[in-house]
Amino acid sequence: MGLEAKLLKDGFLTTTIDAITGWARNSSVWPMPMGISCCAIEMMASGDPKYDIARFGSEVMRFTPRQCDLMIVAGTVTYKMAHIVKKIYDQMPDPKWVIAMGACTSTGGMYRTYSVVQGIDQFLPVDVYAAGCPPRPENLLNALMEIQTIIRESKARDFQDLPKIKA
Repeated sequence: MGLEAKLLKDGFLTTTIDAITGWARNSSVWPMPMGISCCAIEMMASGDPKYDIARFGSEVMRFTPRQCDLMIVAGTVTYKMAHIVKKIYDQMPDPKWVIAMGACTSTGGMYRTYSVVQGIDQFLPVDVYAAGCPPRPENLLNALMEIQTIIRESKARDFQDLPKIKA
């Protein structure tokens, strides 16, 4: 589980603030789905009972960026769409994470044209890449587990210096 806690003989549980906040964030990652292309079908399949993204606490896919802390970009991103993806990313509260799902999202895929972004890492900080064309739902779940590891290992004080959101 990763929560470094000690149960004393009197029934008290001791832990650190970093461990408890990491556990809380880790267990409630809310994705913002950016299903732009064919990879979005596989992203939708991850909510299927066969794959069950709910076991990771991420079944609540919000379509409003102000309630999300994980953006899953799934599909081919054109330069026209890149501005919209970046705007939605900027509206998400800190701390936030990004999964680039699929070959087209990560590298432009087979589209070597002037209109397709050759990797969203040109305008977004990507935390985890899910490979494949299209990647299977298991691959997305693996990427989600990698994000949970990043969240769990981060310290609470790492987020104190983030800019405050102004209304």
